[in-house]
Amino acid sequence: MGTQTTYDQNSTVSDKNQEPAKEKQIDDWLPITSSRNAKWWYSTFHNVTAMVGAGVLSLPFAMSELGWGPGVAILVLSWVITLYTLWQMVEMHEMVPGKRFDRYHELGQYAFGEKLGLWIVVPQQLVVEVGVNIVYMVTGGQSLKKFHDTVCSSCKDIKRSYFIMIFASIHFVLSQLPNFNSISGVSLAAAVMSLSYSTIAWGASVDKGVQADVQYGYKSESTAGTVLNFFSALGDVAFAYAGHNVVLEIQATIPSTPERPSKKPMWKGVIFAYIIVAACYFPVALIGYWMFGNSVADNILISLEKPAWLIAMANMFVVIHVIGSYQIYAMPVFDMIETVLVKKLHFTPGLRLRLIARTSYVALTMFIAMTFPFFGGLLGFFGGFAFAPTTYFLPCIMWLAIYKPKRFSLSWITNWICIILGLMLMIFSPIGGLRQIIIQAKTYKFYS
Repeated sequence: MGTQTTYDQNSTVSDKNQEPAKEKQIDDWLPITSSRNAKWWYSTFHNVTAMVGAGVLSLPFAMSELGWGPGVAILVLSWVITLYTLWQMVEMHEMVPGKRFDRYHELGQYAFGEKLGLWIVVPQQLVVEVGVNIVYMVTGGQSLKKFHDTVCSSCKDIKRSYFIMIFASIHFVLSQLPNFNSISGVSLAAAVMSLSYSTIAWGASVDKGVQADVQYGYKSESTAGTVLNFFSALGDVAFAYAGHNVVLEIQATIPSTPERPSKKPMWKGVIFAYIIVAACYFPVALIGYWMFGNSVADNILISLEKPAWLIAMANMFVVIHVIGSYQIYAMPVFDMIETVLVKKLHFTPGLRLRLIARTSYVALTMFIAMTFPFFGGLLGFFGGFAFAPTTYFLPCIMWLAIYKPKRFSLSWITNWICIILGLMLMIFSPIGGLRQIIIQAKTYKFYS
């Protein structure tokens, strides 16, 4: 027997027996694995908050670029495919007995190998989560400005950059909440708001009625313009279904036993969430396009100028909603940052580390949002690049790699259809999104 050596607490050299205990201590501190007592309905409102972003307000505009037939088909197909891939992820969360894949990249590592899994999943997941956070900074700032301008039309004009800073200041405080369960109140408020402003958007559109000079043809004069607009709209739709990037992390907060695995309450929550998603998306997209045709703005609330009090209220609801959404998407990023700092760089877990790391992240997203607020184009560009893989076909590839269904069986065919459609979406939509950014950049002033 060797003599047991006592080390200083801060020493990076650790006794073999202490390692599992130390690992557990770190896991109990990290935001994703620190609390596992969520109820099934937490999964509903977390998923609604993650899914129904401000992207819903750009769906009538996406419809105007897709046209009636393709638009309805793509909306319905996206709803069905993403529900299927979400089911796959919920199923795969605990497919290895006694182990839980609490993070998207852990599932990727199991499917593709330790190194390759990280390289495939983490960059895409980060692009989605950081991209969404930047876009929500822009949206929050824009909606605050719209609220201010609607309520006080005679007031002095204030730059959008200042409103983005006001919106960010809320997140400097909220980002200190330790884990998913601690933001459940914020998330519930956000989910209620998303249903509220979606209802206002389609309700006020119905009230306004079909516009006198409404047209449903494609806006662009040229065929190339029409095709590129179509591609960009695909990105907007992909962005609208982006909740998969946080689904394993949400499921990680639900308790699990062999008799009652976490997938049962999680799936129940997901079904309810998807019913709410449909109740938000379809009426807004179809009624908004029906009333305004191809003259609809890239944010439906901009097309609805009156009644002023209702539009002001809807914009405030958007602000409250994207506060919750920002936090839902930031939590896995905080988890990654803190994992690297504590496990790789051996920083001591604690309040000071969390304060510095999270404040720096919020400041970074605020700075980028103030510098590049091309709202519509950013959605299309990011929508295709990273949302399509992580939402539409990466779960299918993992399913094929792990379960290896028989060739030409129903499961095999379904997964390959999803993969092909997802790949097309990933290739085409960034092209359209980039064009939108180039067009908007011509009239753009920095820090306006």
